[in-house]
Amino acid sequence: MPIHESVSTIFSRHLSSLPKFPRISSKYKQQAIKQAQQAVTDYLHQTKSIPFTYADYISRYSLYNLFNLISSADVPYKTSESNFSSSIIRFLRYHPINEFEFFFESIGIHYSEVSKFLPANKFFFSDDRNVLNAAQALSDFGFPWNMLGRLYKEEVSIFSKSYEDITSRLFGFRNDYGFGTFTVIGVCLSFPHVLLVEDDELLDDLKRVFLDFDLVCYADENVDSWYEICKKIRLFYDWGCEKGKLGDLVGENKRIFVDHSEGVLAQKVDYLCRFGVRKVDVALLLLKCPEILSFDLETQVISVEGFLRHFGLSAKEMKLISEKYPYILGRNKMANLPHVMRAANLQDWFFDKIKNGNHQLLGNYALSNPAEDFNQEFGDGLEKIKSSRRCLHTMNKLAFLHGIGYGENALTMKVLSRLHGSSSKLQGRFDCLLYCGIEFWKLCRMIRLNPKFMSQDPEIIEQKVYFLCHNLASLDVLDMFPSFLCYDLEYRIKPRCRFHMWLTEKGVSTKNYSIVSMVALGEKTFITRIYGIHPAAPKQWLECFLCKRPSNNC
Repeated sequence: MPIHESVSTIFSRHLSSLPKFPRISSKYKQQAIKQAQQAVTDYLHQTKSIPFTYADYISRYSLYNLFNLISSADVPYKTSESNFSSSIIRFLRYHPINEFEFFFESIGIHYSEVSKFLPANKFFFSDDRNVLNAAQALSDFGFPWNMLGRLYKEEVSIFSKSYEDITSRLFGFRNDYGFGTFTVIGVCLSFPHVLLVEDDELLDDLKRVFLDFDLVCYADENVDSWYEICKKIRLFYDWGCEKGKLGDLVGENKRIFVDHSEGVLAQKVDYLCRFGVRKVDVALLLLKCPEILSFDLETQVISVEGFLRHFGLSAKEMKLISEKYPYILGRNKMANLPHVMRAANLQDWFFDKIKNGNHQLLGNYALSNPAEDFNQEFGDGLEKIKSSRRCLHTMNKLAFLHGIGYGENALTMKVLSRLHGSSSKLQGRFDCLLYCGIEFWKLCRMIRLNPKFMSQDPEIIEQKVYFLCHNLASLDVLDMFPSFLCYDLEYRIKPRCRFHMWLTEKGVSTKNYSIVSMVALGEKTFITRIYGIHPAAPKQWLECFLCKRPSNNC
């Protein structure tokens, strides 16, 4: 945003969101607010002895509070009347405003958040002058008044510093590091802690980038430009890059911070992190291989087999992959590539390929021909879905499967037909199982074996996994027996498992039965088997362990 926006710009951005005034036509809303602003400015300046410049800033950037003031005053407005401002001033004489509410909104804190920052039992700057003094020091140096809220929200203690302390600190950055005024403001807005504590490693990095590598030549001389650049540099520290060691890397690739937006940087990092990689490793990769930022990693269609061959997988290796992970085959979107790799347990291999100089392969891939790897059975199934009554619901479920690495193949269509729930619920259940510790590729294979377990709510899934891990075996059981998650925990899994434990403790059974044989058998078969263990076992089971569901007639 500009350093000091014009009143008309602020009006155009906010007025449409303000409700109608009770006694003022929307036709006169803009004029009414302008006069109310002037009234508040005069009130703060003349009655409260606040310097005119700051009084003007406070009234100019407090539209929501001005609206509340006008609504409370309930003064009619007519074009023929010129005393609207006087009426507001008269109202303020008997109904003083909470000056901190106006102040916090004016420095850029959204009106809905202001209440979180209001000091207890303080309404006037005379109760606590430090906050206003600090704001004045920052503004006098050149900080846009309506951006000071960013400093306040991140480092509130800045506003307990004296005018002299803040001014001395700011001019120290100019004198000690050679930064220009706009550079200092951009640095402080992006790294507010430097106004409070020494951070030589960070500032040395920034000096190296700005001056030694001459990033100054690429930045426009205004606050917005420097703030945007510094925010992008901060991203790399937030992603885990070490202070004091980033200067050269950033400086050598300074165009990144000029040519690409903060959104593009965050998007590419998020994409590459989906390979299961740490953010710091992705951040360092982007600094070493900035070309990746220009690659289309979203819309392009890929043939999974063709893509893996493009990255050097041999025919023998591809055959093994297709046998073990057939669900990834066919086409998919580049946007889903990270999860395609994780679904085939290839994520580490793939990221190492990119990291070790093969990143250009990510940008120069293309289908060999329009029909490459097209699966007719999948295509026919897709046509049926598009003509069905639940097209949108089913397409969203299909998008979920593609998103976890399933390709355009016949197997995907078979899994889709047995998968129940909305795409958002399926994603929630999938994420829940990942959180429980199941590896991505194992979970994808489990879905292939028995998609029905994905009908369970996350809370139920967590309870079953917890019982499995703490009473029976490890998560590896689920890899080959995902149906475990389909059985009722209270009326099937727990009673049977506890009964087998009891048989073992009593010395009646010496054989270790698998979880499959304990849980998956039908009731008659289960009773027949425990009778074979001991003739009295069925009676004990039915009387002491079997949990019967409550009758619906109760």
